[in-house]
Amino acid sequence: MYSEKVIDHFQNPRNVGIIENPDGYGKIGNPSCGDIMEIYLRINGSHIIEDAKFRTFGCASAIATSSIATELIKGKDIHEALKVTNKVVIESLDGLPPKKVHCSIMAEEAIQAAILDYATKNSIKVNVETCHSHTCGGCCSK
Repeated sequence: MYSEKVIDHFQNPRNVGIIENPDGYGKIGNPSCGDIMEIYLRINGSHIIEDAKFRTFGCASAIATSSIATELIKGKDIHEALKVTNKVVIESLDGLPPKKVHCSIMAEEAIQAAILDYATKNSIKVNVETCHSHTCGGCCSK
């Protein structure tokens, strides 16, 4: 049912925790399952994500997708990180059960929300094809 990578990221999640005074913060909740995902970012002056942490309240898939998502965006500039879609998250975990795909969507949306928070705070224009979070205050263009 779950790939070895999902099990590994659930049992040994990477980047768990919070970043005090983060440069970017995103919080996404899924009312249908009750999961909540938070992503904290430390971003340098060149817009490179130097650190990413998460706190997730949810199932094994929610924790695994949060863990892999933070791994995928560390070291990337914010525009590259916005290309980490739910499909990229699923592929990086060698798949998810169909009933758990919403967890990968939450990871994508949490990344977007955190980057959009950073962009808003720093008056940076970012282009997000699909902004599900609606926390951007209008800074994203579709």
